[in-house]
Amino acid sequence: AEIITPRADIRKLYQSGKGSIRMRAVYQLEEGEIVITALPHQASGGRILEQIAGQMQAKKLPMVADLRDESDHENPTRLVVVPRSNRVDIEQLMQHLFASTDLEKSYRVNLNILGLDNRPQVKDLRALLAEWLVFRRETVRRRLQYRLDRVERRLHLLEGLLTAFLNLDEVIHIIRTEEEPKAVLMARFGLSEVQADYILDTKLRQLARLEEMKIRGEQDALAKERGQLQLLLGSERRMTSLLKKELLADAEKYGDARRSPLVERGEARALTEKELTPSEPVTVVLSEMGWVRAAKGHDIDVAGLSYKAGDHFLAAAIGRSNQQAVFVTNQGRTYALEAHSLPSARSQGEPLSGRLSLNAGEQARFLLLGQEGERYLVHSDAGYGFICDYADLLSKNKNGKALLTLPPGAQVMAPQRIGNQASSCLVISNEGRMLVFPLTELPQLSKGKGNKLIAIPASRVASREEFVSLVAIVPDRRPVTLFAGKRKLTLKPADLDLYRGERGRRGAKLPRGLQRVDRIELEGGH
Repeated sequence: AEIITPRADIRKLYQSGKGSIRMRAVYQLEEGEIVITALPHQASGGRILEQIAGQMQAKKLPMVADLRDESDHENPTRLVVVPRSNRVDIEQLMQHLFASTDLEKSYRVNLNILGLDNRPQVKDLRALLAEWLVFRRETVRRRLQYRLDRVERRLHLLEGLLTAFLNLDEVIHIIRTEEEPKAVLMARFGLSEVQADYILDTKLRQLARLEEMKIRGEQDALAKERGQLQLLLGSERRMTSLLKKELLADAEKYGDARRSPLVERGEARALTEKELTPSEPVTVVLSEMGWVRAAKGHDIDVAGLSYKAGDHFLAAAIGRSNQQAVFVTNQGRTYALEAHSLPSARSQGEPLSGRLSLNAGEQARFLLLGQEGERYLVHSDAGYGFICDYADLLSKNKNGKALLTLPPGAQVMAPQRIGNQASSCLVISNEGRMLVFPLTELPQLSKGKGNKLIAIPASRVASREEFVSLVAIVPDRRPVTLFAGKRKLTLKPADLDLYRGERGRRGAKLPRGLQRVDRIELEGGH
């Protein structure tokens, strides 16, 4: 397996003597299948297959179609994971398996050892190696000293043996005739007790066969070895060179290639429930009484669905099943639910109040299915609004989040998605005033009241005499068609210049007969 511990963590481990090491399985692709060929230390292939199979049975691994264990005596580790299709992101799948199974394991390291002082202590790698070198140097010194003692003892014995050989007849006579030959030999030839014992322990015929040249040859070899040993023991520099040579020789003889290479890898991340959910086209439908459901596909007759008595269609949004449906309420709050978790459109759905903690009198009025990175214009009919990211609309809890602050008497209007091209904001009041200004004049906020889009007196908003009736995002150089009942007016970009002004102005009056606009249509879409 691979050791994937970051360099900083390894450095910290070396410096402190404590930490952890992470190991990750090794895999390769063979004809579209994932073949795992090496596992972390003490990881069980059977256990890993059980973990993956458990996720498959719980429908938490829809991108895996099959598992196989093809391990044998030639391939001790060979686990095969079969993706459901060639569109599966293999890297993402393996990152999930590393994070959720024993394909990646952590091992605690605590270098708590008995040092040279025989006391337990946590030592960093540098201190550990330093102490080991002291230990190794002392071990080699004792080994050399032991050998030197053996050589000197042998030379001492050879010296006595040579004396006996040169006086062989007299030595034999003393041994045969004297009651205490040891004492006589020591006194006659000046031998030590050890030499005398060695001569007496040697068989006479063996002593007779000894040749002077052999004895002197062994003496010369041992004397040379003794000199080398004394040089090593008397020089720290020579001792260090010997240590180095011995370590290199041991590495050459016993060393092998690293079986667990150090590899820099990104941290494994388990897929979220949202990411594991298949991405299928869905249409989320909201009724006036706050009942919600989701239908597969985008070609859905939402108005023709079955509704409860007294209930009717309110809003619908198309998207993917792995997106979140955002509900904007009449109190300016937002709530979010996973689209795949909503009941099927074959039923009449379920009330939002069963899933969410709505306030008294709060009702969902608008529905969105957006994507990360999108921006929206959020506004009220009091003529205030701001730009926010789609992420600002999302809420992870049942209580939702406050998004738009409403002035007295104001109502929430449908959020408008902002495209990537330069655009203007077109605002029309119920009195037929229209103002067009660049979207860049609006701030980007995460919540609040926002800035003034068009000037409407607060008292008239509170009494509902005057308010914003329509807002549209108009890409630059796009014609706009206004519909007022059966009448319509198409305004080209040059015509829109008559209504352009700074944000927060009153705007200009539309022509008589077209002041009660009920719909805006842009060229190429609504």
